[in-house]
Amino acid sequence: MHLHILGICGTFMGSLALLARDLGHTVTGSDQNVYPPMSTQLENAGITLMQGYDRSHLQPHPDLVIVGNAMKRGIDGVEYMLNVGLPYVSGPQFLADHVLQGKHVLGVAGTHGKTTTTTMLAWVLDQAGLEPGFLIGGVPLGFKESARLGGGKYFCVEADEYDSAFFDKRSKFVHYHPKTAILNNLEFDHADIFDDLAAIQKQFHHLVRTIPSEGCIIAPVTETHIDEVLEMGCWTPVVRTSLTAHAQAALSAEQLQADGSHFKVLQDGVVQGEVCWNMTGQHSVANALATIAAAAHVGVSIETACAALSNFGGVKRRMELLDTVRGIEVYDDFAHHPTAIDTTLEGARKRLGERKLWAIIEPRSNTMRMGSHKDGLAHSARLADEVIWYQPEGLDWDLQPVVAAAPNKAKIARTLDDIIHTVSQEAGEGDAVVIMSNGGFGGLHQKLLSALKSA
Repeated sequence: MHLHILGICGTFMGSLALLARDLGHTVTGSDQNVYPPMSTQLENAGITLMQGYDRSHLQPHPDLVIVGNAMKRGIDGVEYMLNVGLPYVSGPQFLADHVLQGKHVLGVAGTHGKTTTTTMLAWVLDQAGLEPGFLIGGVPLGFKESARLGGGKYFCVEADEYDSAFFDKRSKFVHYHPKTAILNNLEFDHADIFDDLAAIQKQFHHLVRTIPSEGCIIAPVTETHIDEVLEMGCWTPVVRTSLTAHAQAALSAEQLQADGSHFKVLQDGVVQGEVCWNMTGQHSVANALATIAAAAHVGVSIETACAALSNFGGVKRRMELLDTVRGIEVYDDFAHHPTAIDTTLEGARKRLGERKLWAIIEPRSNTMRMGSHKDGLAHSARLADEVIWYQPEGLDWDLQPVVAAAPNKAKIARTLDDIIHTVSQEAGEGDAVVIMSNGGFGGLHQKLLSALKSA
């Protein structure tokens, strides 16, 4: 079949495009925002990309249109699709119908850490020889691409709570029917589609209702919002994890390094393995414990999982070191929420010690653009020595109160040139610069590196 994907450069849809290609379909796609790393991955895979959403992209007519959840009524391609009666489906539904049937699905859900944990899980199962398929909402460093069909019965999927399409407002993960489910954490997010935390918890409980009684749910002992979901009704055994020794935790960690780079894994208080890796932050340790528990549910020993994680390469745009110029380290991080900013900077601070830490932050997610998290932003960046908040045109609120509430040095930049000038003039050898955005940030990363090299 010829499949055309509207919104193909989104992290989910781009990965889905790779799976559709591997199923033998001809795949084309349209998107308004075509930028690396996803655009590069798709072009390398031989998938034709078109800029914008013009109806001409659907001529001649494809056999099926897969509609991304960023599509809205009024978009030219969407209106044309509906008016001429082209068959269409949401991305999650296509995945469920054409890829997940007959598979043991391992789903990773939560406000934070989905991409990294899904990648960890796929990596562990792969290193254990299980040949898992996977769909990851990012570009993993340990695999050639962000999705593959796999050769075994297992499929790891990033189970997102965002809605499926303009015609299907259920969360994506409701379609996946996982047998093994990681519920990493739960906070209020996606203010553009959810009114409050209770609305998100309702969707999470829809997911819980689909997990079989012979399956497994993995959740931290500290997540009260997940506890509230499970109290609505749970028919599946729950395995608990903890960053410290805890009576209710089947798996816990004994920290050997404060930055999370080295720790032992205990099962019911007995050491079963040890992880020494390049990841940092307590959130990374938490993700590792969930991964190990999920892998154990499909027969991978804790010792084997720990050995695999010790060789884990990470995910692009998750504290990814882009380059070191004149002794200045420049990192790219996909921060989309105050908690994500906080935990990322915590790991960086523990690793860097007294070295200067810069945070350059674009409040780009729909929730942050709406200002829903603005009261917590100043605190979330407190561990950086210097913070530059980017105030682009069109941001719905003023960042000045965030800067005023900052306990550290903070300023607003209204252009990329302002950011580049400040960092290239003031950063010195030994400094670390973390660029935080869930978008392309106008190409700031490479522009800053070029400026540092020529300074």
